[in-house]
Amino acid sequence: MSAPLDDRDHQDLMSLLGAWALAACTPKEAERVEAHLGECGRCAEEALGLRDAATLLEPQRSLDLDPGLRTAVLADCLARRPARQPLPSWAAPFDAEAARLDALLNDMAEDEWRTPVSLRWFADDQWSWRRTTVAGVVDHLLAGDGPLARAVGLRDPAGGPPGRRPDAGDGARGERCPAWQPWRDRTRSLVRKAGELGGRTGERTLPRAAFGDPGRFPGDGDRVPLSDAYLDRAFACWVHAGDIAEAVEYPYAPPHGPHLRLLVDLNARRLPGSIAGRRRAGLAVSPARLTTAGTPGRTLHLEVEGAGGGHWYIPLDSPVAGVSRTQARDAVAHVALDDVVFCQLAAGRTSPEDAASGVEGDPAVIRDVLSAAAALSRP
Repeated sequence: MSAPLDDRDHQDLMSLLGAWALAACTPKEAERVEAHLGECGRCAEEALGLRDAATLLEPQRSLDLDPGLRTAVLADCLARRPARQPLPSWAAPFDAEAARLDALLNDMAEDEWRTPVSLRWFADDQWSWRRTTVAGVVDHLLAGDGPLARAVGLRDPAGGPPGRRPDAGDGARGERCPAWQPWRDRTRSLVRKAGELGGRTGERTLPRAAFGDPGRFPGDGDRVPLSDAYLDRAFACWVHAGDIAEAVEYPYAPPHGPHLRLLVDLNARRLPGSIAGRRRAGLAVSPARLTTAGTPGRTLHLEVEGAGGGHWYIPLDSPVAGVSRTQARDAVAHVALDDVVFCQLAAGRTSPEDAASGVEGDPAVIRDVLSAAAALSRP
């Protein structure tokens, strides 16, 4: 039997019980709490009650709850006991979307892992498809998280080379998806790493070359913000969770409003680079317009409606041009989209034609911008 705890240690462990009930402790904290619960009947009884209450708030098998519930419960806990290692705001969407997908995967029956899923993306003005399964989507997410994990110094969970793991597949063999536990471990490690690194939005950067996809992030420098890298993985997590939920016919709501706003902003900032890339490839239908330094260029007003919405002014003639108030006021076109529709367009889950409901102005520019939004999608 371990030595008795003094009052200070006992109070410290009692203050961790709420976080433990919500699975929000660090691994070391959880180990301390669980060791204490085996020795202290009073704390064990309270912990059991807290865990029962947490289950009532968000039972694992109820997938159609408000996505903001987890955020609200954690905020209440953190108001009572501040986090020892706070999570930066730019990592909160990834934390929330990984947790939501994990809850969805936890509910999977054995045969559902083999449910067919079709992944779609838009490139070179045409649609491409890849057929896989629910298990294959999880493996795809695990591989996609790899570049970020390696860039921040995390070890590959399978201990193998970058990319697909040697035992990866479509999950047709075995009762559970082989990639589920490695994916879960990696996302939790990435969340903890974000807390360790900290910093404000855009403060820390990573080499663009580490991601092998120059068009994935806004800008054209050789560094990308760490915050954008985390938002990119949050976006992928939500999009592919939606693919899985649709395939197995489970309800799945959009992200919490403030988180959705960050994902909309990421894709809006990616648009100028996508427009320029399509123009270089000869895919644009609106005529190019050369401008000299200091001369105003054309601008499109992107209005995104909903909890994640806002206003963005997209430069059309140079991906790095700033937009003045005059240019914003004299925008050559206006596109209004729902927040979820805009994200579905950027993910390749809806077409430019289906998204084009609230538009006015130069039709060639509108077509180019909506096509450039769809071209943000990735395999």
